[in-house]
Formats: sequence, C-alpha cells, structure tokens
Amino acid sequence: MVEYIQTDTAPPPFSNYSQATAVPADAQLVYLSGQIGVDAEGQVAADEEGQHEQCWKNILAILSAKNLGPEHILEVHGYVTDRSGLPIFRTVRDRMLGGAKPASTLLIVSGLASPDWVVEITVVAAG
Repeated sequence: MVEYIQTDTAPPPFSNYSQATAVPADAQLVYLSGQIGVDAEGQVAADEEGQHEQCWKNILAILSAKNLGPEHILEVHGYVTDRSGLPIFRTVRDRMLGGAKPASTLLIVSGLASPDWVVEITVVAAG
C-alpha cells in the first residue's frame, strides 16, 4: 500500500530511507506518539542500543494493535541526544523495519523529557 518515491532530480537519501512516501486516498492514517526506550513495566533499557530497540518494539506493538506492520510506516521522526547515536539509530531502524523504507527525519536534540532517555521515535503509518 505504501508507495516509495525516489527521483534522480533531488539528492539521494543518506541512508536506508525514501525521499518521500504516498498512500491511496482511502487509507487510514495512524499517528503514533513519541516512543522511548522504556518497556511496558516502566523499565528503561540498560544501554543506548537497547533503548533504540525498545523504541521500535513499542512502535511495532502499537502498530500491531491496528493489524499494521513496518511495511505500513510512511514516516519516521527520530530524536537522539548525542551525535554518536546516529549509527545506532540507523542500524536498529533498518533491522527493525525489515526492508521497509519510509521517509525519515533524524534530529539531534539537547535532551528529552527524562535525562535517562537517549532516543525518542514517532511514526506515521497507513493501513
């Protein structure tokens, strides 16, 4: 259902994502609130990569509640608190998305709502 848009008349993506995405007019859009590296019991993952993985586990669990998967994600907005988190963000995103290539934006921010959090991710999906 998600259409990946790529053109040679604009700069290519810097990693594994699409320049743009589109969906049919009859698709239902699902907007996820920002997810962090905290599990359902309220435990923060022990390390930075674990926080990234937990963010994606949370995202995929929420999408699953609507019978959606990574292939339905249109757009990803990621926020990391340190530039060193960029490779981790990209590696974990690519692994968790299993080949899906939604549009993606990544920002480095000075902090999140808790000083213990190093990443927050929100997505828009369509089903």
